Amino acid sequence: MNPNYILALSKAVSNFFSDTCVRLQQLVTNNSRNKHPKPYSMNNFKPVAVLGGIAFLAISFQNLDKPEPSFSEDRLHLPTEDLTPTFNNGKVKNSTKKAEVFEKSDWKNLGFPVISEEVALALKHQKRVLRSSKFRDGQAVGNLHPSRSDFGQVIDLLLQSEGSQPADLQQSLEAHQVWGSDKRGNVRFTGYYTPVVKAKAKKTNKYRHAIYAYPKDWDGPKPSRSEIEAGALDGLGLELAYAANPVDISIMQLQGSGYVDFVDTGERKLFKYAGHNRHRYRNIQRFFKNRKDLKIGDVTFAGIKRFLKKRPELVDSILHSNPSYTFFSPTEGLVKGAGRVPLMKAISVAADPKYFPAGSVLLASMPVTENGKVTHHEYRILLPQDVGGAIKGAGRIDVYCGVGAPGERMASRLHHYGKIWLLTPKRNEQIAGL
Repeated sequence: MNPNYILALSKAVSNFFSDTCVRLQQLVTNNSRNKHPKPYSMNNFKPVAVLGGIAFLAISFQNLDKPEPSFSEDRLHLPTEDLTPTFNNGKVKNSTKKAEVFEKSDWKNLGFPVISEEVALALKHQKRVLRSSKFRDGQAVGNLHPSRSDFGQVIDLLLQSEGSQPADLQQSLEAHQVWGSDKRGNVRFTGYYTPVVKAKAKKTNKYRHAIYAYPKDWDGPKPSRSEIEAGALDGLGLELAYAANPVDISIMQLQGSGYVDFVDTGERKLFKYAGHNRHRYRNIQRFFKNRKDLKIGDVTFAGIKRFLKKRPELVDSILHSNPSYTFFSPTEGLVKGAGRVPLMKAISVAADPKYFPAGSVLLASMPVTENGKVTHHEYRILLPQDVGGAIKGAGRIDVYCGVGAPGERMASRLHHYGKIWLLTPKRNEQIAGL
């Protein structure tokens, strides 16, 4: 029996005993409220949890010589964590190079999450993504040649397990690990979110930075960011709103969409992507890396915004270092990606459709961090429902992290490595041979 399995199970049992003790304490306190003005001390119950955990470990080690239980017997009770030793950035230690883009994995070495209500809803959305997907039957996905119906079967199989953890996955699904950014299985996870920008419908001294609609009637190359902010689009009636801080507009452009709260009318509108000026995108984080004279400890969007609040004289030079400019179209409703379904936090992802087709289903070993370091990985279902200009190749996944400040915090923490598997159904001839 795998020692990691024993440790994981003993932890789960210990947590169970601790929870039981808490509930017992509450029961005693409530039932004896009139007789005992003070509840019993938790110290009276902690030994029970400790003894329970020790007893369970003793039983586990006594059974080390017994054969390891099958997948269907043991895997459903394991925590959805990947216990593979990793570096602080989440990369797997001592991993070997893979010969092909996708390599079939043994289910006995994997975990699988519960199909929660949120995941089930996202899977139903994924059916719509698949119907509108440009993916063609037999199209090469690395060294695989799945069909549209393959992806549909995976979605249906998982929906059958809504509210539980799917059983006997090895009987119905195959998991193909992608070789990632280094051909060793390491995939970089980043995050994006939907910012909320305060603005006014009419220009004022404070709210004076325009958010523009796409200039459809423009002849020739479209102006750069610096030219636009210098007034190149003035007088064309393209102004949709006015923000107080140009950094807020830049962040919304980088994320591809955003909510605009009109402080003068009380309205909230979703500003969705409407096109760009076709100038080359330049990462503003790299601006700071190339400027050794500028000391900034936090190069996340929030960190850059705080830095520029202290150094407003640098706003134009830093923002104008990226000549690319995004235009918007106001609308109502929820945030949607390229798949035209509502994006769901920690489920919807932007990915390269060459390796992760729209409508497919991914199993991910996602990095979980504390103080900037990966503490472990958790298994999650991720659904390719969006694309991104910078999200290319088999080694990058951009996870949607939600709306506003909470989404920004989650996205800023996610820049580590994990693993990805593309799920496909087993072929009929494979099932017959089991």
